[in-house]
This record gives sequence, structure tokens and C-alpha cells, in this order.
Amino acid sequence: MCHALLQDPKFLILLLRIDHEFAAQCRAEGCRCGGDLHRSDYPRKPRGCPPGMRGDCSSRLSFCCAVCRKRATSLSVRFLGRRVYLGLAVVLASASRTGFESTPTSVRVATELGVARQTLQRWQAWWIEQFPLTPLWRATCARFMPPADVARFPGALLERFEGPPAHSLMRLLVFLSPVTLRGRQAERR
Repeated sequence: MCHALLQDPKFLILLLRIDHEFAAQCRAEGCRCGGDLHRSDYPRKPRGCPPGMRGDCSSRLSFCCAVCRKRATSLSVRFLGRRVYLGLAVVLASASRTGFESTPTSVRVATELGVARQTLQRWQAWWIEQFPLTPLWRATCARFMPPADVARFPGALLERFEGPPAHSLMRLLVFLSPVTLRGRQAERR
């Protein structure tokens, strides 16, 4: 079951490693002005992760230029933009409401995480109304043939990434990583 991955420390450590790889790429690219990037993480108070993993999820990897002081935030598979909940929790809670998993346990994912009904509805609206308009989806939607059923996002997306649940979920989170950046940084990638 995919929802069990929310409590799996090995899976969450894998996501942390992927974020560190993204951060290393970001740092290697450097700043547009040519300055060196220094680590300057954003503090986070994540929801949707086991208490033992809160320390590993308490910051969003980011950098600051030594010359121009501009921020450079790397892609992330742990966080989905500025949402308080881990990206994994957002995907699984939203997918459980769209029929990806029809078991009673998966329907309770949002309840177990303490996600308010309004928050879940806002996430679902984002998946259906805003995600299809993102540059990421516009650039890649043709790769999903037959076309993905937008009304069933993110479950319909998750179904497209074949393999064991952990592997398909990890691939979906990597696919979604460009959505984690905003504005100029997203254009830069």
C-alpha cells in the first residue's frame, strides 16, 4: 500500500537523498552573477511525516549567493511548493479521494494525517484546475498516451508510473519536482 510509505523511514530517507542530489546540482550551477552559492536552508515545520523523521524534514534545501545575495532554491521531492504537508502526503491524500486506491484504509489517509476537509478540497482543486495549466504539465502531457484523466489527478498520474508502489511514487515525485519552484527559478530550469 502506498499510504504505508508515509511511515516508512527508508522511503523518506530516499527522498531526502534525492533532495540532496538536486541541491548539489543547484549549487554546481552557481548563481547567474557568477558568485558562489552558500547553504541557507529554509526552516520548515512539516506535517504528514513520522515524529522520528521531523528533523530530516525540518528544512528546505536552499542557497544564497555570496555576491548578489539572491536565493537559489533547489528542486524537491519532499515538499510540494509552499504547502505545509510533505509532498508525499499531498499526493497520497489527494489520490485516495480520486479513486487511485479504493481500500477503506487509503480513504482514511487524510483523516489520519489530520488534513482538514477544506484543505483536501483545495488540494484537489489545485490538481484538477491549476496543475494542468502549469508549464510542467503543458510540456509533458503529450508523453502520457492515452491522455491522462485530469479529473482523477493525481491518481491518474500515479497509475502511469509503473512498478512497485514505492518506485512509482518516487518517480511521480521526481516528475513533479519542477512544480516545487516559483517564478524565475522555475523558468531557469
